[in-house]
Amino acid sequence: MQIYFSPEFFKEDAQVLNIVDDKNKAVGYMAFLTEGQKMYVYGQLQEEGVFEDFKDLVKPYLAGLSKVKPELEVYSYLTVGGKKVEIDLENES
Repeated sequence: MQIYFSPEFFKEDAQVLNIVDDKNKAVGYMAFLTEGQKMYVYGQLQEEGVFEDFKDLVKPYLAGLSKVKPELEVYSYLTVGGKKVEIDLENES
């Protein structure tokens, strides 16, 4: 199953993205909130079978946001089917 971001809400300091499948059915969400020098990222995807696809979708997005505002500390809690997803942005070149 292919998954994609579908913007739901966007402000300078907050975003909510639906995660949809190739049939445009919502299968999860991500939310980004910034406060001062911190960015909080929360997300949940219900399908365990797309664990790696979720990581592949999220990692470049977070890396891009981190490049836009490099002074931000990023705190994230992402899950797929109830299992925590670790995203390592430190190894980005």
